[in-house]
Formats: sequence, structure tokens, C-alpha cells
Amino acid sequence: MNRKREDLQRVADVHRANIQRRLEHRLEVARARGDNHLVQMLEAEMRQL
Repeated sequence: MNRKREDLQRVADVHRANIQRRLEHRLEVARARGDNHLVQMLEAEMRQL
């Protein structure tokens, strides 16, 4: 049972890391485009993580 819990935690950690990485990329693109509104929205989303 403990092994299953560890596996689930590992999957959750990888999932969170993927979301973070994708969000950071979206933020870079928004900054490069000068889309300040999107930058603000993405920064708010990052604070929620």
C-alpha cells in the first residue's frame, strides 16, 4: 500500500512540474509578444501553484 502511495506522489510531482514548465514557456512567449494582460494573468496563475 505504501508503494502505491509513493507512486501516486511521484506522478503528482511530475504532473506539477510539467504544468510549471508549460506555464513558464507561455509566460516567456507572452513577454516576447509584449502582451502585458496575458503576462499578468499567467503570473497570477503561477502564484496559485
